[in-house]
Amino acid sequence: MFAFTDTRARVEVAFTDRHGGVSGGPHASLDLGDRSGDLDVRDENVDILAYALARGSAPRTLDDAFVLAPGSSSPPTMVLMRQVHGPDVHRVDRDWLASRQAAPTADGLVTDLPGIALVARAADCVPVLLADPDAGLVGAAHAGRNGMVAGVVPATVRALRELGAGGLTAWVGPHVCGRCYEVPEQMRREVVERVPAAAAETAWGTPALDIGAGVVAQLEDEGVHVVEVARCTVEDHDLYSYRRDGKRSGRLAGVVWVRP
Repeated sequence: MFAFTDTRARVEVAFTDRHGGVSGGPHASLDLGDRSGDLDVRDENVDILAYALARGSAPRTLDDAFVLAPGSSSPPTMVLMRQVHGPDVHRVDRDWLASRQAAPTADGLVTDLPGIALVARAADCVPVLLADPDAGLVGAAHAGRNGMVAGVVPATVRALRELGAGGLTAWVGPHVCGRCYEVPEQMRREVVERVPAAAAETAWGTPALDIGAGVVAQLEDEGVHVVEVARCTVEDHDLYSYRRDGKRSGRLAGVVWVRP
């Protein structure tokens, strides 16, 4: 279920793999995507993940998926985005929670509320989790090629600083690596003009992009401490990858929250 976890004070971060859920077929089993017709399964997987976050561990079996130990925290409220590969960042506050009817259309989320888990989903793009543990402020961003160029990660950093964040840490989650992300030479030139650190070459010597390196450079330019979770989604079959599997691919997630 968890490809990576970390805890800083009351802030908890996690990146999921493809195991421990209820989706079947080529999307098995912890698919957190929102393909048409599978939303009930997606929602059940989101609930399984919420209970695992509250417990602090994956369930031993699906029969234990919704069991909490006595005295443990309630499952967090899970906030997903309608991701569109853009630069927009949405603040999750009490007014929005009271009135929300659908996932916000955005590629970045921030909040100062405990008990709210921000979710960025991906299947080769870069899920980025951010936190100021001392201030109890957290953010999540989904950065593909277009989102990186549009600056969604710096925008999420700025949104957190507008909330009062000081020292920020970012966790850069599993994504397609530069050795595997082949692109046309013209596309590489256009991207590298905006984000030079994204220049790369595939393992077989053709033009490529390293969106992870580009995102890390953007974070470092913003003065953010970076923790890299170096797993390539294309190479690691425990992770979902659209470039490897096409429409058969599910979605993994990066999740960050402040435990109450």
